[in-house]
Amino acid sequence: MLAESIFEKEFSKETVFLDRNMLTPHFIPRELPFRQKQIEEISTILAQTIKGKKADNIFIYGKSGTGKTSVTKKVTQELIEFAGAKNIPVEVTYINCRNHSSKYRALIKIVKDFFPEENFLGFSASFIYEKVLEFAGKKKQLIVVLDEVDKIKDLDDLIYSLNRANDEIVNGSVSIIGISNNLVFKDRLEPRTKSSLCQHEMVFPPYNAKELSEIILQRSKKAFKENVVHESAISLSAAIAAQESGDARTALMLLLRAGEIADQRSLEHVTDQEVRRAKKKVEEEIILNMISTLPEQQQLVLLAISNLSLQKQGIKTLTGKTEEGTLFSGEVYKEYESIANQSKNGPVSTRWYREYVSELEMYGLIFTTNSGKGFKGQSTLIKLGFDAKKIKDAIEKEIVDEMA
Repeated sequence: MLAESIFEKEFSKETVFLDRNMLTPHFIPRELPFRQKQIEEISTILAQTIKGKKADNIFIYGKSGTGKTSVTKKVTQELIEFAGAKNIPVEVTYINCRNHSSKYRALIKIVKDFFPEENFLGFSASFIYEKVLEFAGKKKQLIVVLDEVDKIKDLDDLIYSLNRANDEIVNGSVSIIGISNNLVFKDRLEPRTKSSLCQHEMVFPPYNAKELSEIILQRSKKAFKENVVHESAISLSAAIAAQESGDARTALMLLLRAGEIADQRSLEHVTDQEVRRAKKKVEEEIILNMISTLPEQQQLVLLAISNLSLQKQGIKTLTGKTEEGTLFSGEVYKEYESIANQSKNGPVSTRWYREYVSELEMYGLIFTTNSGKGFKGQSTLIKLGFDAKKIKDAIEKEIVDEMA
């Protein structure tokens, strides 16, 4: 007799879920509540392609979990379906710029989507670019979606090349949709790039607690078995996410992890108690994920703060008291300069450094205050809002290979 499979117990175990994938960031629902205005605006712009014309470029930005990618994928998918039914030559390629972080890699992704039978490994960037022209030149209205566009190292070159394509294509066109989590990212683009990429700009605002409750309720009905999730669990998940970020992903992840806790404890219901237990774990997941989506220069500033936080005991006040984990802004900038000098782009000015510090505080990753009484002179004091070692490890995982 064969021994029982080690997975038999898990397979036969009772669960509160119907389909846990409904709560993951990868699931794109057919209905996107509270984003109808954005859906209509993007649809109106892209509708030019079904008339055989080039659509204007769109730049979409906002915090993580505000629906930017979901809305863009929904609209472009419906566009493809409509164009296909009407036999209109419209094509869309979606590029995650975290995985394709250079002009060459992005162009390779485009041609692989449209020439899947061909192998482009080892070919020059100019050859790949010509293949893009060849495809779009067959009366194709091509839309290139660049998600996390700020991750492209030579973005100005990529945008210039894709826009220049429209000067060389007679019958087709290339349009760009750029998506970024960085609210002020466009201010760092070269003027020629900004003018060409940002023909239309859209900001996706964070969801409030009421909106998050409706989003979670909608998903929970399909994710969980009937009458499993208490109303209090939904309300608490929405309240936590609204208070901290207005991020739908955070709210959904809280409920997902709460459901997992219920399964682990063989509970029949998901209550606010499971959400509270899930909160700490989710906060860590969200913060580490947020760090991975930051632009490289912000990551370097955060790495400098982490390094110094691990190296130093803190700052001594004039009274001899030690403020543990606290750093002077000036010493952080010097550490940042040292790290950034090893990168391709080098350090930014002190003005941009201060902008980065403000943004990191806005994301809840650091806290700042004026030195005030007890310190000599006036300075900005910086303190991490999360475990320094975990932040350092997360950032080095992202950038050390690139800087080597």
